[in-house]
Amino acid sequence: MISLYQGGQFKLYIYRKYSDVRLVFAPEFATAFFGGDPDNFNFPRYDLDMAFVRLYDGGKPARMADHLRWNPAPPKEGDPVFVAGNPGSTNRLFTADQLEALRDFALPETLLRLAEERGLLIRFGDESAEHARLANDDLFGLENSFKALHGQEQTLSNPEFIEAKRREDAALKAKVAADPKLAAETADPWSEIARAQVERAALNAPYTWLERAGTDSTLYGYARTLVRAAAERARPNSERLPEYADARLPLLEKNLLDVQPVDPDLEQMKLQFWLTKIREVLTVDAPETQTFLGKDSPQSLSRRLAASKLADPALRKALWDGGVAAVQASDDPMIRFVLATDQSSRAVRQAYEATVSGPTDRAQQRIAHARFVAYGDSVYPDATFSLRISYGAVAGWTYHGKTIAPVTRIAGLYDRATGEDPFALAPRWIDAKSRLNLDTVFDLSTTNDITGGNSGSPLINARGEIIGAMFDGNIHSLGGAFAYDGNLNRGVAVTTAAETEALEKVYGQSALVKELMGK
Repeated sequence: MISLYQGGQFKLYIYRKYSDVRLVFAPEFATAFFGGDPDNFNFPRYDLDMAFVRLYDGGKPARMADHLRWNPAPPKEGDPVFVAGNPGSTNRLFTADQLEALRDFALPETLLRLAEERGLLIRFGDESAEHARLANDDLFGLENSFKALHGQEQTLSNPEFIEAKRREDAALKAKVAADPKLAAETADPWSEIARAQVERAALNAPYTWLERAGTDSTLYGYARTLVRAAAERARPNSERLPEYADARLPLLEKNLLDVQPVDPDLEQMKLQFWLTKIREVLTVDAPETQTFLGKDSPQSLSRRLAASKLADPALRKALWDGGVAAVQASDDPMIRFVLATDQSSRAVRQAYEATVSGPTDRAQQRIAHARFVAYGDSVYPDATFSLRISYGAVAGWTYHGKTIAPVTRIAGLYDRATGEDPFALAPRWIDAKSRLNLDTVFDLSTTNDITGGNSGSPLINARGEIIGAMFDGNIHSLGGAFAYDGNLNRGVAVTTAAETEALEKVYGQSALVKELMGK
């Protein structure tokens, strides 16, 4: 059951789930993310950001009566295109007060934290080739988050954007006031949200550092899951924290017990940074700092915690299966640390939910109801990770007098290459240059309204054929979390034309191309 318009509509979706999914093909990282962070959320782009998986049913490749047909012909500027996918979340019902809170303290504090972590990861990676390998995944995700949030901050820094939201708020308030029944149901949620933002300003830092930031450490994340799961599973289902409800436990258990490598040096660095920031931001004398650090230094405490044995999935399973008794009896340093500090973390979470997120959610539900009564489904709902179709066209854009063309070609990949990361070509691409049609359309931009969660969504032409895969947006699309601007917001896709050319002439995957073409 999917809730849309924050409860204005409910829709029943039926899914068919495939759990046997096998990788068929993926290009090397240097090709999928050519241009790295400098090109991320920008255009022109030259990324072959795609992969193929095969679904299996009963041990055999699944057969579908209905599926998209592969078309390797490139689209042209102005062609209508559609995106079918599952956009994750947008905040287009946020009030002006919520957007100002994001602009004034929530986003700046987050960006400062991410910038510091980025510097630490870069320094860690510079220490050795092995450290560079270990830091790569974290650095990739962190830089992506930083640029995404920075793009949102840029949008919110435009005074006209906030004023437009105030006008939108005022227009809805007027419609509510003109309808006595709706006015009685709605009351004044805008003022309630404004008051909650005052509480948010006071609680944002402790909530971030005591409840959320520590889980950057894999070992701390394991320990807190084990400690909280043991306590929560002993309670009735209706009284638990939401993430420990019966319906969520199977996935929680799987994620906890899955085997993954944990490097103690990287863990120690993350823990030291986190504990240092608790002391810095909350101050040395704060009771919470005393709870977490006592007379320890972040350096010595992080070293002891990084010696935890929770990297062993067998130990995690024993603690999960043993419940409260096993957790309480554990002598693992990270388990002991979480047992000693979790009450403090829970307290700030409880305060945040009682004075910030809870009142805000309840008020937003009434605003969403009023908006749905006033406008119906003439405006589409916020993204909810549920399936929807976006319509648009292949198009570039003009910004500050500069016009950006909507397509790139394979020739531009070679022009952009420098031989140094992140603009270094994979060796097989260097070898294949003479075989390629360099005029092949590589990536393109479209006016489709997409957001995080749409990556991998098929780009479809007017005949219902797949002609590409969405993988990014331009820098202006990041403001799409709050509103869509058709003049500037663009999605970015890799074309089936480039994929077909590369599969055949770079990777020697002719059999896969035949399968895609239905031959």
